[in-house]
Amino acid sequence: MLSGATIPPSSFYCGRRRHHAHSNSNSNSNSNSIRLFPSPSPSPSPAAATRKLKLYCPPVPSFWDSIRSGFKKDNPTQVIDMPPPTLSEEEEEPPLLPREVVLLQNSLPDGTIEQIIFSSGADVDVYELQTLCDKVGWPRRPLSKVAAALKNSYLVATLHSLKKSPDSEGDGRKELIGMARATSDHAFNATIWDVLVDPNYQGQGLGKALVEQLIRALLQRDIGNITLFADGQVVDFYRNLGFQPDPEGIKGMFWYPRY
Repeated sequence: MLSGATIPPSSFYCGRRRHHAHSNSNSNSNSNSIRLFPSPSPSPSPAAATRKLKLYCPPVPSFWDSIRSGFKKDNPTQVIDMPPPTLSEEEEEPPLLPREVVLLQNSLPDGTIEQIIFSSGADVDVYELQTLCDKVGWPRRPLSKVAAALKNSYLVATLHSLKKSPDSEGDGRKELIGMARATSDHAFNATIWDVLVDPNYQGQGLGKALVEQLIRALLQRDIGNITLFADGQVVDFYRNLGFQPDPEGIKGMFWYPRY
């Protein structure tokens, strides 16, 4: 069984502007956020969990070189100038993932069959998402902004619980129990945001499965530099998924309005 963990929120919250993420409803509002990137790394010093970290999961030997190599004057790499793809070529891109994957199936005491379904293409109802945010203790944000954040994301991944009685007809009862999203330049880089799982379903490895499926979808599109932000207390959770803090000394930097 996959190990479970409390999943921290990140940039958008279903209220007030926040300077960093919280892991759950009981976390301190002054906890330090950490930016994580995926890749094996040695254990950090005790101070590592109290400062901002950047983690990534690049499939290349050097993360920083992969970023800057295209801008170096003495870059020996030969660059072939290709024409931009036509619309028909773009339309032929393969799907990110199968639309739905059943991660778990359980038989409940009353005979109801429950499936936990991962989807990379399901529509997210903002009211359902707000309810889920309330459950994990995230402050609310204007629903119009939440809808815009979802619409402008590169990929939105969801977990739904589907419960169906064996002797009933129809599609059963479907409930949103988890979500994560990624923004991207559609070529090199992506950042994972807003990973959350219903507290009633935590501890079953669903958060891990959600992030793994999201990473797989990004790698399927040849996006190798993947970053995220996390509270200090869940750094180990993301480290176990291959994320590395401060790769090659790179630091995440933040700018906030001073008012």
